[in-house]
Parts: sequence; structure tokens; C-alpha cells
Amino acid sequence: MTLLALDRLTVRRGDCPVVDGVTLDIAGGELVGLIGPNGAGKTTLLRGALGLLPAAGFSSLAALPAAARARHAAWLPQNREIAWPVTVRDLVALGRIAHGAPDPDHPAVDRALAEMGLVPLAGRRATELSGGEQARALIARALAQEAPLVIADEPVAGLDPAAQIATMQVFGGLARSGRGILVSMHDLGLAARHCTRILVLHRGRLVADGAPADVLAPALLAAVFGIRAHLEQAADGLVVQPVALAEAP
Repeated sequence: MTLLALDRLTVRRGDCPVVDGVTLDIAGGELVGLIGPNGAGKTTLLRGALGLLPAAGFSSLAALPAAARARHAAWLPQNREIAWPVTVRDLVALGRIAHGAPDPDHPAVDRALAEMGLVPLAGRRATELSGGEQARALIARALAQEAPLVIADEPVAGLDPAAQIATMQVFGGLARSGRGILVSMHDLGLAARHCTRILVLHRGRLVADGAPADVLAPALLAAVFGIRAHLEQAADGLVVQPVALAEAP
């Protein structure tokens, strides 16, 4: 089932197209990694797809009324500000607003706390958590929304390696259960090993879309990221380790 459809989506800053004619579909069961260098337009693409920025072209999400959009897609922005000293449980319960009032006792809140390893911190004020713990709490808030589609902008940035892997495993489990997950990220190794599909954005354009082993080839890594990398197909997935800057042509 298609959960997000974009057709020639374009977002401009003045006369400059920051996102330039992107067409793609995201289906249930996919964990899709959106990668690209800094300034490629990843955040702008996600925000344009959600209808948070003026855009030309078509987005199936932006076409929905706001209330229906909130039930269909959970949005985890890159900015991790927590404004009020509420408990972690109450923060996570805010994800239920899309379905009515925030309910701290809803089973979805308990599941989200457990999935992100936050049960011991449920009664602590969210503003007293470490940066990594706050990131996990905000991911849990998005999970508690129980939307068919989750769109997350750099959700594992700033997390320690174990928390990064655990978070990607949670996203993978959600995808296997039928939900669609679209995450922007910079860690090529995590993207290669956990995502079922990779999108590469470069200068606002979608330049590659496919399985990690097909997309993350030496020529693309050099052309888009300016790097050389060690690539190895292991038993449980592709290993990608950047090792040097690509040689100038």
C-alpha cells in the first residue's frame, strides 16, 4: 500500500530550487533511508512532502486535511527542543493528540516507552534528560502516534552507537509490521545495514533509488559525497566504511 506519493515536488528558495522535481513513492513495509551531503535538500524535501513548506508539484500528504495528515504520518523534526518540564510519559503521550486528547495511560504510550528503553525514566522530567535521552523520548512520542507512516529527520544523530542500532532496529520492526518509515541520515553504514531502500539526494535532485547494495557504489560515493569507502557484503548486510576523500578528477 502506498503511504506517500510525490510527483515532481519542487521547493524553491527565491529563484533557486532547493528540491527539484522529486518523484517517488513510499509503501508500507519499507524502511527507506534518505541520504545526501549537507545542503542536498533532505530536510526541505521532508518538510515539503509534509506540506510544511510551500511547494509545487504533488504530495499525497500535503493534499490531506491537517487532522487526517496527523493521523496518517508521524513527523520527527531534526530540532529536538523540549519546551516544558513535563514527565517523559506525558511527553510521549502528546503523540496521541492526533487521535484526540493525550492519554498517558494508553497502551501505545507504554509500547513506545518500552521500545525506546525509557520505562525507567518515565516519571522523570523530560527537560532533565541528557541530549541522547531526550532524542529517544521524542522518537517515542512519534511512535505513540501509531501513524502508518513515520518521517524522521536525522533521528539517530547524537545517539551513542548502541542507541543508534537499537533505534534502527525499532524502525525495522515497524516496517516489518507493515508501516512505512522514511528517515534522513548521514551514517552510510547504518543506512546500508538497516534500510531496505536508499534514496540519494544531490543538489536537490533524486539521483539514485534502490537497494543499498545497488545504490552505494564507489562511483556514486565519489560523485555525491566526495569519498572513497570500504564496501563489503557481509552475511547480515552491506558494510560501508568511509576511508578517505575521493581523488580529484
